[in-house]
Amino acid sequence: MAALTMTELLAVPALDRILEPTLQKALDGKAKPPGALGRIEELALTLGLIQGRERPAVKQPVLLVFAGDHGLTRSGVAAFPSGVTVAMVDTLLAGKANANAFARVVGAEVRVIDAGVAADLSDRKGLIQSKIARGTADASVEPAMTPQQAEAALLAGAWLANEAIADGADLIALGEMGIGNSASAALLMHRLAPASLDDCVGPGAGHSPEGMAQKRVVLARAAARSNAAAPMDVLAQFGGFEIAMMAGALLATAKAGVPVLVDGFIGTAAALLAIRLAPAARDYCLFAHASAETGHRLMLQRLDARPLLELDMRLGEGTGALLAVPLVKAACALLSEVAELADVLEAAG
Repeated sequence: MAALTMTELLAVPALDRILEPTLQKALDGKAKPPGALGRIEELALTLGLIQGRERPAVKQPVLLVFAGDHGLTRSGVAAFPSGVTVAMVDTLLAGKANANAFARVVGAEVRVIDAGVAADLSDRKGLIQSKIARGTADASVEPAMTPQQAEAALLAGAWLANEAIADGADLIALGEMGIGNSASAALLMHRLAPASLDDCVGPGAGHSPEGMAQKRVVLARAAARSNAAAPMDVLAQFGGFEIAMMAGALLATAKAGVPVLVDGFIGTAAALLAIRLAPAARDYCLFAHASAETGHRLMLQRLDARPLLELDMRLGEGTGALLAVPLVKAACALLSEVAELADVLEAAG
């Protein structure tokens, strides 16, 4: 499998809508009143368009969980130390994290990637090694990464998504693990949505009032340090490696004509980055849920996205994306397995 260049990665084709009338007619002709299944019908139509077939199917969903650390944690933006990232990676690899449990329920494979954890994890069995560096720099005092690192992270994410698709994945879900990544995501949202910083900063994994005050001070200092506005510049200034890899994975998945399930606040920040780089990628995204994290609803509004679920979750790991997998499978089944209304009426005499 040949690696993509940045130019190739960003050349996401516009979604071909030639099947839309056919799919809509098929949905209207199923054994139900037209529109009676609401947004499941909309989802079925979207899946048919993305896959380019009248009977879409999702049989091999794969969750890619990208792990990385953030230099911002050294300035006190997180309630937990960065060492928790390592502990959670080990928990994921042991199959005992929330994402593992949910993945088993919905029949998804989980692949865990070291995008930039601030520790040597080369001995971890089952961990996909793709480390750019041992964590980003502290974005409150200097750029989180170099332009070269930002590009390398995007392309690495693309490679890993394409590898999963080559192995048979027909739905890619994106997850992350990284202490401090809600801070990085807030800065990305601030510049790329755009939105006021106050509307972007939330508690992440949990903060006391004093902790939240410190987080706001640090992120205001980071935002004041750079006026970056172009997507790649914003990424390099504010990080992080796992967010960049998610964005690259999203772009490659869209380019391959495969639907991508976007998780919560961090995942949507990655989607925002990807869509600002290649606007056509928006039509390949399925937004799984509305996170309870501050700023997520506004970011979804900026992307004209309606999430499939609203469960007051704010965990990450791709857990919300996994919980949306049954809805995606059900939407496919609507087009492929449900009887035609005309046949039902004929049988009824």
